[in-house]
Amino acid sequence: MTIETFPNPEPTRPYTITHVNPEFNSVCPKTGLPDFGTITLRYIPADTCIELKSLKYYYLAFRNEGIFYEAVTNKILDDLVAACNPKEMHVKSEWSTRGGIHSIIEVSWRADEQKSA
Repeated sequence: MTIETFPNPEPTRPYTITHVNPEFNSVCPKTGLPDFGTITLRYIPADTCIELKSLKYYYLAFRNEGIFYEAVTNKILDDLVAACNPKEMHVKSEWSTRGGIHSIIEVSWRADEQKSA
C-alpha cells in the first residue's frame, strides 16, 4: 500500500499535525479474533505531509492482518516516517479492553536523533 504525500505548504514553519483514527482494527495472531483500537498520529512535517485518503486505506489494510499491538504500532511509525520523512513523528495505539487489560503503545522518531546515531 502506497502512502501518498503532498508538499508542505509551510516547510520553514514548525507546526504539528495530528490525525486520529478511532476505528483501527487488526487481528490477534494468537486467537484470530479482531483487535480494535485508536491510532493517534502526531508529526512535525518537513517537506511533505501525509495525504489522508491514502492514510485511511493504509490503516484499512491491517484489518485482516495477524499482528501484535507492539508490532503494528512500530510498523506504522516506520512506514509513515519512510513515506514523508518528517522532523518528528509519534504514534500512539490505544486498544480496547480485553481480559480486563487496556493496552497503550507509544513510539517516537526524531530526525535530529537519527542523524547523530
